[in-house]
Amino acid sequence: MHMAEREAEGSSEPLKLKLSKEGEAAAELKVNEEQQCNGSSTTWTPSSWTTKPIKQDVVYTDGVAVKNALAKLECLPPIVTPAEIVKLRKSLQEVALGKAFLLQGGDCAELFDYCEANAIDSKIKLLLQMSLVLIYGAYKPVVRIARMAGQYAKPRSSPTEIYDGKEIPSFRGDILNGYDVEERTPDPARLVSAYFHSASTLNYIRASLASGIADLHSPLDWELGHVKDQKIKAQYTRIVDSITDSLRFMKTVGADSPASGLETVDIYTSHEGLLLEYEQSLTRRLRHPASHPSHQPSQLPGSIPPNGGTKKLSEVSGDGKGWYNTSAHFLWIGDRTRQLDGAHVEYFRGIENPIGIKIGPTMMASDLVSLLDIVNPSKSVGKVVLITRYGEHKIDSLLASHIRAVRESGHVVVWQCDPMHGNTKSTPSGVKTRQFSSILSEVGSALRIHKEEGSFLGGVHLELTGEAVTECVGGSEGLTEGDLGLNYTTYCDPRLNEKQALELAFLVAGHYRDEGGR
Repeated sequence: MHMAEREAEGSSEPLKLKLSKEGEAAAELKVNEEQQCNGSSTTWTPSSWTTKPIKQDVVYTDGVAVKNALAKLECLPPIVTPAEIVKLRKSLQEVALGKAFLLQGGDCAELFDYCEANAIDSKIKLLLQMSLVLIYGAYKPVVRIARMAGQYAKPRSSPTEIYDGKEIPSFRGDILNGYDVEERTPDPARLVSAYFHSASTLNYIRASLASGIADLHSPLDWELGHVKDQKIKAQYTRIVDSITDSLRFMKTVGADSPASGLETVDIYTSHEGLLLEYEQSLTRRLRHPASHPSHQPSQLPGSIPPNGGTKKLSEVSGDGKGWYNTSAHFLWIGDRTRQLDGAHVEYFRGIENPIGIKIGPTMMASDLVSLLDIVNPSKSVGKVVLITRYGEHKIDSLLASHIRAVRESGHVVVWQCDPMHGNTKSTPSGVKTRQFSSILSEVGSALRIHKEEGSFLGGVHLELTGEAVTECVGGSEGLTEGDLGLNYTTYCDPRLNEKQALELAFLVAGHYRDEGGR
C-alpha cells in the first residue's frame, strides 16, 4: 500500500491508498454537481466516460471517502477472469447462431443480505431446473447467466421521493444507500462492500457447482402440487417423466460418466453496469487467454472486422492484452442509460466482455444500428445481446422493425426477451406487481414475431427468485392481488417465484417441442 501524505480539506479521513489518474477523474466527477463534459476525444480509456454526459448519476458528499473506496477497489484482485469471460463470449456466439439458448435470471436488485447459502442455493437450483426443461424442449444447450454476485444497483425514475412530508434520496440499491430512511445518503464505502459481497457470492456458487449441486445423478424436486389446472398439470407431468426417463436411460447405458458433463455446469454472473466509477475500478488490462479470437480467429466467425471496420483497441495494440471488466462475466446497459453520446455507451464500447443492451419502446431503429456500430464496430458475432422489453401491448408494433434494421446492418446479435419490465403495474392500493399472463404473452409474441421475420429468439431475461414469494399474480398457483401481502419481500420490482418461473420454462419448452425443436 502506498500512503498518501495529504489529507483533503474538510474531511476527517485521510486518503489511505494511492489512486490512479483514471480513478482521480472518476472521483472528481462524483463529488461535483457541475459536470464538465468534453466529448471531442475518440481515444478510449477506462475513464473516458467521465468526459461524456451521464444519466442516473450519483453525487457523494465526502470526496476523500470516494477516493479511498475507488483506490481500494483498484488494488483488489479480479472477481472473474479473462478465460471465463472469453468462454462466455464463445457460448453466446453459439446462441447468436441459433445453436444454443440463453437463460438469464435473478433478483431485480440483490441485497447484501442475500449473500447467504440458502438464498444462493435456491436461485442456482431454480436456474438449473429451468435450463433442464429448456434443453428438453429446444434440443439445444442452455447458457446460464445469473443476475447475481453484483446486481446491487437499480436505476430509478426519480433520484428523490417524498417520505413523511420530506424529500429524501430514493433507494438506489445496497451498493449506494440503504432502504431505511436514515441510510438514504449515498455512502462510497458501500462500493467496497459490494465487491466483497459479490466475491463471496460467486465463491459460494463455484464451490457449490464443484461439490455437485448441478449433478444430474441427484434427484430433482419436480413437485407439481401447486398446478390447479389438471390439463396443464398432465402436460407438465409428461415433460418431467420424459426428462427423468432420459436421465435414467443415460445412466443405464453408461453415458453418464464423469466425462459426460452431467456432474457440473457453467453459471456466469451479470449485473447492470450502472455505477461507472465502480466498473472502471475493476477494469483491468490483462493478457488474453489462448481461447481469445485474436489467437484463434478461425474459431469465432465475425471476430475479424469486415472491410472498412474499426478494430478494437486490444486488436491494434499488439501487446496481447485487452481491457476486461473483472466485476462480472456479463454486463448490460439499461434502457435509461443507452444514449449514443452518453457515458455508459462510451464505457461499454471499450471492454472485452460480452454486453447486453436493454431495448425499450422509445428505441428508434436507426439509433439501434448506430448503437451497435459504436459498441461493436468489428461486428463480432454474439458480442452484443439485445434485451427487448417492450410490454405485451407494444411488442407487435416494434420488434419486427428492429429485427429488420439489425439484419440489414450486418450485425449478428443475440435476441433476448425481457417480458418483465414492460409489464409492471400497480394495484389500486399502490403495490407494484406483474401479471403472469402478460409475461407469458410477451414471450409468446417474441417467439412468433421472430419466426415470422425469419429470425429466432435466442433467450429470455427474467427477474425471479427461488423463494415462495407472492409478488407476481397469476400462474397455475392462481395468485391474486389479494395474495400479494402473503410474502411480498422485494425492495424494488416484483419477481417470479420458483413455481411461476418453472412454469414459464415449461411453456417455452412446450412451444419448441410443438415447433419440432426449432
